[in-house]
Order: sequence, then C-alpha cells, then structure tokens
Amino acid sequence: MSDSESTAENAGVLPEPAREIAAGYAVSGAALDLGALLWDGICLPDVQIRIPLAMLNRHGLVAGATGTGKTKTLQLIAEQLAAHGVPVFLADIKGDVSGIAAPGTPGERVAERAGQVGQEWQAEGFPCEFYALGGIGPGIPLRATVTSFGPVLLSKVLELNQTQEQSLGLIFHYADSKGLELVDLKDLRAVVAFLVSDTGKAELKGIGGLSTATAGVILRSITAFEQQGAGDFFGEPEFDTAELLRQAPDGRGLVSVLELAAVQDKPQLFSTFLMWLLADLFHDLPEVGDLDRPKLVFFFDEAHLLFDAASKAFLESITRTVRLIRSKGIGIFFVTQTPRDVPAEVLAQLGNRVQHALRAFTPDDAKALRSTVKTFPNSPYDLEELLTRLGIGEAVITVLSENGAPTPVAATRLRAPRSLMGPCPAAELDAAVKGSPLYGSYAQAVDRESAYEKLSAGQEAERRAAEAETAATAARAARAAEAADRAAVEEAVRGERVRGRAGGGAGGKAAEEDASLVEQVVRSGMFRSLARSVGTQLGREISRSLFGTARRRR
Repeated sequence: MSDSESTAENAGVLPEPAREIAAGYAVSGAALDLGALLWDGICLPDVQIRIPLAMLNRHGLVAGATGTGKTKTLQLIAEQLAAHGVPVFLADIKGDVSGIAAPGTPGERVAERAGQVGQEWQAEGFPCEFYALGGIGPGIPLRATVTSFGPVLLSKVLELNQTQEQSLGLIFHYADSKGLELVDLKDLRAVVAFLVSDTGKAELKGIGGLSTATAGVILRSITAFEQQGAGDFFGEPEFDTAELLRQAPDGRGLVSVLELAAVQDKPQLFSTFLMWLLADLFHDLPEVGDLDRPKLVFFFDEAHLLFDAASKAFLESITRTVRLIRSKGIGIFFVTQTPRDVPAEVLAQLGNRVQHALRAFTPDDAKALRSTVKTFPNSPYDLEELLTRLGIGEAVITVLSENGAPTPVAATRLRAPRSLMGPCPAAELDAAVKGSPLYGSYAQAVDRESAYEKLSAGQEAERRAAEAETAATAARAARAAEAADRAAVEEAVRGERVRGRAGGGAGGKAAEEDASLVEQVVRSGMFRSLARSVGTQLGREISRSLFGTARRRR
C-alpha cells in the first residue's frame, strides 16, 4: 500500500468486519491515537486505532523489518505519552531519536499523511534529558557500581559461561559479606586476585572455592572489556533511576533519551545496562496496582541483543522482572524485527502489539513470517499476505481494550510524529546536556575508598608487619650473638689472669698489664662493633654450613 491510495471520504457504510474492528477500538477514557484503519486498500480516517492509556503498563512489542518505520512509531507513542504527563525512557541507538526534543518540520509528505489519517498535525518538541553510558558520547554520564550491577548481569556483559557465572556469584557473595564495595572494575579485579592468592585462597574453601583457571578467565574478560573503552560505565556517582520518573514544570512527562550511537558496536553492554535500569526500578518502586496511567514507559530498542546467548539465570530474571514490574506502574515496549527475537515466556507478557511489514525473501524469512502470524488473534485479514504488503508507516495492530481483552487485529496507517523526525542538531543537544540541572551531579566521576583500596591497605599492613617481625628477629639474633661474644672474651680474659698468677713475678705483672690492656680493648666501642659484626657473620656461616651439610648427606 502506498501513500497515494485513496481515503474513505465517501466510503459509505463500513462492511461488518470493519465495524467490528472499529467497535473494538472505541475508548471512553484517555488514549493514544496511533492512526486510521486500513480496510480493503482504503484508509478510513473516521475509524481511529487507539491504545487506552491505562493499558500501557501491560507492556508491548513494536516489530518489523529494517526501514519499515519502527523508530517513528516509537517516537509517535513516546510523544503522546509525554503529552499525557507520562515519563518515557528511549534508547537512541542510531542517533535519530534525539529529534523528539525539537518541533517537526512541516512539509508536503507530512500534510498528506495527516490528511489521510484524520490528524490535526502541529509541530511540537517535548521536554527531554539526554544521557550517555559512562559519558561516552553526548549526554549526562550514566554510571553504575559493579556491586549494584550484580553477577548475573555482569556475566552477560563479560560473556561468561554458566560455571564462570556461578564463580562470579561467589566472588560477589564474599565481597558483600566482608563489606568490600565493588565500585568499579579495579575493585572486582582486586577481589578476584586476592581470592586466588596464598592469603585469600582459604576464604572460599568452605563454599566451593575459586579455581585459578576460572579466576584467570574472569580477569582476562575484565581486561578485554576495559580495552573496549567500556570500563568508564562502572563507577560513581551512580545514576539514581528515580530521575527517570520526573515531569517537566509544565506537567508533561520528561523524555529520557539514552544516546547510544557512540557505543552501538557494544551491544552486550548497552542492552544489559538497559536491563539494569529496569531491575533497579523494580527493586526500588513500591507496588501500586493498576493505575489510570503508567508511572513510566520504557522502550527497549534492539531487544534481540538482550536475549542473544543469554544464560538461563539471565532469562529467568528478565521474565520475572517483566511479569512483576507491571504492578509497580512501569510499562515496557520491546522493539525488534520479529516476535521470534523475544523468548516465549516474555512474549506472553506483551499485551500491545504493533507489527510493521516483514519481508519473505528467503526460506528463513518465510518461516519467521508464518511464526509471526500465529502470534496474532484470529482476524478477517489474510495476515501472511498483508504483512508483506504493508508500506512504510503502516502496521498490523492489536492492543488490550479498557476491560483488558485483546482488540481485533487492525491494519493501520500510522500518524506522523509532531517532533523532528531525525537527529537533534549537535549544538542544541550539547546545550541541552550542559544546561540540565542533573549535569553537575553526574558529570564528574568520583573515586572513593572501596575494595581495591581496602585490600591494598590490608596487604601493605601485612607487608609492614612481616618486615617488622623480620627486623625484630634479626635484632634478637644480634643481641644473642653479642652476648655470646662477650662471654667468650670474658672467659678468655679470666683464663689469662689465671695463667698470669700461676707464672708469678715479672711474668705475672706483665700478664696483669696484658689483662688490663685486654679489658680496655674489650670495653672500647670499636671492639664491640667489630665483635657484633664477626659474631653475626659467624652465625650466618654456621647456619649455611649446617643446612649445606644436611643437603649433601641426602
């Protein structure tokens, strides 16, 4: 279908299937307008396809082949949520979502689309905050501590296997129990190195221990991760996810845009970080039940990256978070190419579906198409054919009605976003970042005392204590040697006196003079110093001789 197709200004009475579809999207409360119904090749502007605002916390999926309009759909939903006062989080992987902060540009194509779908289009920008992972790229730096990130998410980032992930869990357990804060990666490296050292090896023995080989893998993974420039993400000040729940002064919801263009070649990092944001929100927010509007809607772009090569523990954590976070007022929309990118356990939790066109150029594509059709309710459309014929900005939609039941499947021509459909100019983006009240709180990294410093201080104290003990031992040995030397000299002097007395006469007088001279020499400081030196050296020679002899006898 193309934009040149006629609208239904004089379409007359709707056929029965179209009337049933129209009835399914009649909403009495607040709702988001997605577009107009497509039926039998005609766009029907009087039949609006809408999502009840209260159903946005029942999660959703925006899917479709590359270039079919997924990003514009995401933008359309986000700006309407913001207009209703609902905060929004967007991941901007390609750098083209930042335009939501600026008014759109009027033009012939926009006017044509607005006329086809019955939209009163008016350019409008929306209040935004721009963030960047660890300050990599334009945006307020977002950081997390290693401790809060946790072993399951970190194992995903480091691409560890199940055994290595379990060992990493033990490392975190030890650090938590000993009060060793893992703020950044050097803290984690210090704890791993300590636990395989002679001093720390016994610490984990009672709960399985940490093998040197596994520790080596973990340390190499950390090093490789840092060499990718991703180490800046871990540190302080840690981002407070409550910042995502704010409204602008005019009451509109604040749109938080995470700029990921600079790290789009690190999908493991940014996809896992997005999951950390959700997990942190889940941990901190109270239960609120069903609200008339969500507290936050979170768009998870390139969602397939999150699930690729994920461990069982990781998938279980995602499934549990998605299932339970709804009751905390948070809605999640996964954005990807086909529903098959999302595990069945997660897909079952997604009540709102916007499926853009799919292409069937290969047997695998055809299989994916048939699989996608099976995920939709029964419909009067031939979905397998329809999904291959949809144009840009058209989609097959089914959502949850106000009473929670799935709406009929509706082929829809979507509305045009009011904001700029493209990147925000770099100068305006930079001004928005530096003018944010959050910039001063998060711009500068802080390196306070944590596990690395504590372990280093402990090792330094042990080194000094060992040196002190060595010095004390040497001093005791020197004093003992000096005492032995003095005793030997005094014994010699006494012997000379005895011999002198036995000789009598001049010989005795000479002996006394000699003894007096000996005493003077013995009492002199130079002799004492020389005696200590000779005694110590003699003791060393004796020791080496004794051990040497024993070795030779073996």
